[in-house]
Amino acid sequence: MKAVVYDKGISPDALVFREVEKPTPRDNEVLVKIAAVSVNAADIRSMKMGIIPKRKIFGSDIAGRVEAVGKNIHKFSVGDEVFGDISACGLGGFAEYVAVPEKPLALKPVTVSFEAAAAVPMSAVTALQALRNKGNIELGQKVMVYGAGGGVGTFAIQLAKHFGVEVTAICSARNEQLVRSLGTDHVIDYTKEDCLKSGKRYDLILAVNGYQPLSAYKRALNPRGTAVIVGGALSQVIKAMLLGPLMSLGDRKIRILAAKPDAKDLEFIIRLVEAGKIKPVIEKSYPLSETAEAVRYLGEGHARGKVIINIMKE
Repeated sequence: MKAVVYDKGISPDALVFREVEKPTPRDNEVLVKIAAVSVNAADIRSMKMGIIPKRKIFGSDIAGRVEAVGKNIHKFSVGDEVFGDISACGLGGFAEYVAVPEKPLALKPVTVSFEAAAAVPMSAVTALQALRNKGNIELGQKVMVYGAGGGVGTFAIQLAKHFGVEVTAICSARNEQLVRSLGTDHVIDYTKEDCLKSGKRYDLILAVNGYQPLSAYKRALNPRGTAVIVGGALSQVIKAMLLGPLMSLGDRKIRILAAKPDAKDLEFIIRLVEAGKIKPVIEKSYPLSETAEAVRYLGEGHARGKVIINIMKE
């Protein structure tokens, strides 16, 4: 099968498109013929940190069709269309096939495209868990999404509106039209206005890949408000882990999210996608052979929504 393999000794960008052995599913695995896979910031961070999967194939968010099942598999059958986040199973999505346990997978509705399904798992589940699990989002709240134009941010806006809140999106002017089209109530261009010093207060702040001091997020919270930190520079993540509990001693809380794959969360979100209540935002789609270019583009930090590898394009 064709795959994109991390091999730093061969290529300057370390991602090489080549033939590798097709996996054989074990008794507790399904073999998925991958139709589409999304590129995530987590892939890039892992490469930079030298955290390389055993098979040297990155890619976590897959969508495809079950081609074979192990004898202990009961949830899926050959021919089922599935999607999911396989980051906890050794990755392997930048390839034509992958063999994984059934736990992280969910059925893909026939009316949802493979590309749209592949855009969902990590970004949408991160947004959901940040807003609901860590942020305890409630009807009628005022919510800020800082970093609203990327994969997590575009899902966060739509999920927040689904939960019935007033959303303020923080992004560049380049992304203003996009975030308005997703239903946000207010848009602030961070290059023209320091939204955390404007005097406006929020019940919940979702900081996606933010770089502001934690104290700035805390000052922008209403009493009993919560700021949830998702991603960002390693230094900010460490500060949130170390200082978050100390800064949460009052009635304003700082939380950090380490999102986890969850098939039930996937099913919740994909039902919203199927119903047209949430729309995955896909800016660019590349063939598998151009995965290195897709990774470079996402790494530049200006992607709007998701970047997808459409393996059916090969």
